[in-house]
Amino acid sequence: MQRLIIPTHRLIIPAVLLISLASNLICSATKPAERNPEVILPVPDAIASNESEMKSYSEPIEHTEYKIEMLPIPGGTFVMGSSEVEANRNADDEGPTHEVKVDPFWMGKCEITWDQYEAWVNQMDQLRRKMLSLPATPRDALVDGVSKPTEEYTDMSFGMGRGSYPAICMTQHAARTYCEWLSVKTGRYYRLPTEAEWEYACRAGTKTAYSFGDDPSVIGDYAWYYDNSEDQYQEVGQKKPNPWGLHDMHGNVSEWVLDQYAEDFYLKSKGSANPLNIPDQLYPRVVRGGGWDEDPESLRSAARKASSEDWKEQDPQLPQSIWYHTDALSVGFRVVRPLTEPTDEEKAKKWGKTAPEQKDPED
Repeated sequence: MQRLIIPTHRLIIPAVLLISLASNLICSATKPAERNPEVILPVPDAIASNESEMKSYSEPIEHTEYKIEMLPIPGGTFVMGSSEVEANRNADDEGPTHEVKVDPFWMGKCEITWDQYEAWVNQMDQLRRKMLSLPATPRDALVDGVSKPTEEYTDMSFGMGRGSYPAICMTQHAARTYCEWLSVKTGRYYRLPTEAEWEYACRAGTKTAYSFGDDPSVIGDYAWYYDNSEDQYQEVGQKKPNPWGLHDMHGNVSEWVLDQYAEDFYLKSKGSANPLNIPDQLYPRVVRGGGWDEDPESLRSAARKASSEDWKEQDPQLPQSIWYHTDALSVGFRVVRPLTEPTDEEKAKKWGKTAPEQKDPED
């Protein structure tokens, strides 16, 4: 696919002092209950002190008409990876199967759409607030402190549609930064799922190759993939959900998780609780679920895929963008929110830790 790519840039300077203020206000060093209530967007169904109180809720993107539907995922243990008898398994990186414990969390019912993503990228929430002459909230003062991507240097939807279609072509750094923005904007802690959380939620208690069984002949009822996608992604939430109500966990777009990709990571994470392979290099990192341009075997619950420098092949910039993967046309993400928010120290040591540091050359 050839595109005329004209590099242009929009300078966005992160406000370091505002980021520090946001961290102090919305991120307790001990317990989430100690947050400043002024920076928490009221959503009664989002409140839970234990797993039994968790409910589905809609997370509003304030000053827009958009919401992110969040579903409760119970904690538990499961067997991660594919068995040696599973058809089309990749023996190099899907084993050995091993038991993993996962704590409860909420997960986005669908992949993040362009509407939801561009509220951050284009600051649509703040533009609309100012157009309507609405007073700024404490949250509005904080969102300015979160970095924004430079301007797209080509149409990152590649003509496949925006709106309710899944956002694509972002780097893992961009997806992580969106989660930071959403956390500040709502007063609730959001992040990408770990690879273990993603597979646990995808399986939804099943032990088969797919959440709907082992028979790929019925995959068209649950997923957009090579044979039915008409050579592009489709609007989210149209196919049947998995047993826990999550849509498009198989197909449509592959989804970023927090982890560094390593073929042998399962050997190191046997019997662990909430495992995470903390990234220490830019490539490869993990996406899960398979995309609209892939065959059914790549959409299995245990299938793993590694990011590559090839995902920037069409990027003409030097240095290349930290925000965009021009050649990842079937890569997006969805968000999670853990029931128990980690402390600042835990975020720094695990959940928010990543290397090398990504810095925009224009900052």
